[in-house]
Amino acid sequence: MSAATHPSDAPIIVWFRQDLRIADNPALAHAAQTGRPVIPVFILDDETPGVWKTGSASRWWLHYSLKSLNDNLTRLGTPLLLRRGNSAVILDQLVAETRAAGIVWNRCYEPFARDRDAIIKSELGNAGLDVKSFNGSLLVEPWTVQTKSDAPYRVFTPFWREARTQLTDVALAAAPRHLTAMESSPSGDCLNDWALRPSQPNWAEGFSETWEPGELGAHAALEHFLERRVKDYAEGRDRADLNITSTLSPHLHWGEISPAQIWTAVHASGDEDVSRDAQKFLSEIGWREFSYNLLFHFPTFPTDNHQVRFDDFPWQGTETQFKAWTRGRTGYPFVDAGMRQLWKTGWMHNRVRMVAASFLIKHLMIDWRRGQDWFWDTLVDADLASNSASWQWVAGSGADAAPYFRIFNPTTQGEKFDPKGAYIRKWVPELAKLPTKWIHAPHTAPAEVLAAANVSLDQTYPRPIVDHKHARDRALSAFKNLKAAA
Repeated sequence: MSAATHPSDAPIIVWFRQDLRIADNPALAHAAQTGRPVIPVFILDDETPGVWKTGSASRWWLHYSLKSLNDNLTRLGTPLLLRRGNSAVILDQLVAETRAAGIVWNRCYEPFARDRDAIIKSELGNAGLDVKSFNGSLLVEPWTVQTKSDAPYRVFTPFWREARTQLTDVALAAAPRHLTAMESSPSGDCLNDWALRPSQPNWAEGFSETWEPGELGAHAALEHFLERRVKDYAEGRDRADLNITSTLSPHLHWGEISPAQIWTAVHASGDEDVSRDAQKFLSEIGWREFSYNLLFHFPTFPTDNHQVRFDDFPWQGTETQFKAWTRGRTGYPFVDAGMRQLWKTGWMHNRVRMVAASFLIKHLMIDWRRGQDWFWDTLVDADLASNSASWQWVAGSGADAAPYFRIFNPTTQGEKFDPKGAYIRKWVPELAKLPTKWIHAPHTAPAEVLAAANVSLDQTYPRPIVDHKHARDRALSAFKNLKAAA
């Protein structure tokens, strides 16, 4: 049975996932073009085998993103239906309730999502529904970018060079102006009942001061970036003390804006003076594409060392050290500032992410997967592909990885990328009165300088929990032994 054999008033289901927007949504656009009643549904699925349950900070974001999407869909003619449970079971129930003619969605690329979606597509298709999926999340899908030997790329630069050859004509799906609702719509859950936001205590209180989830907020962030920040991006993006980055990552993860919309907007700006900066920004979008390429071709990336020799790495950090890292109490102000920014806002500057991750892995010798899990739970932009690829890059165990002997010095990194200490002063306020000369290494400051700044080591601020030189030598020795045994 095909959709054509169903009654003309049989609805079509649009299954929203990580595409919480109206504009440039190929699945929604297709559904609208059929002329059938549309049932938009979002399923909170924590039950599919292998699923990475959405982290706490991302759940906060999801609450407001779903609220925004529902408002937009309601204005078009039909509200968003919310249900919770195993996606396959929920969709079967919804099809039975509504006698739907078809179901459409935009593809996800996480391993558990691919397996789940393939089963659902096969079973519903065999049951007579018209089932279609679309690309609404990537500029280039992973299977379309291959080496000359039909192998996946493992290095970013040639991957992005090849991917760009496919981007000569990036098309956007038209946003529907109206959606027809069913005469008798199925019932769903109340968003507030999902309790996606923390309450006691409300550790996300600072998030609302920083973010505007939803499609409108995504486009406002892009517009602000292109108007005021992109012209300094190439040189300024690594400066933690400057507000140069786009902050689009959480909007991208939940699909409130598509990479195709970003690509189109950047090229439409047409300002030759910012072309170098704009291209650098687009290459960061390319890193997201590359991360999905790795996850697609190597589905164990979030759980296993891509380079198996790292399976024998002698992790030896302590639980006390891990807790100090999560709380921003390592004694290295640049690292601590990043970890506190993460806790307060659900986000951390990218340069500081690299330094903080390197510190955990190489200074403390704690397994990268523990850091990945912490970021997964505390980042509003937690994304399985980007998170796993970035942590393995820092660890040196990934595909296109930083060499293990590249060990960031957290003090000199702070001096370079927060030269006046403004970032540290904001996020580690107990050090705010220290002179710039000492703010990156308070433990080296003279006693009278510390006293004048109201800093008491081991009381108001900790001494370094590890010595940099000792930690570096220890990590390099472990790597050399690992390499010799390989």
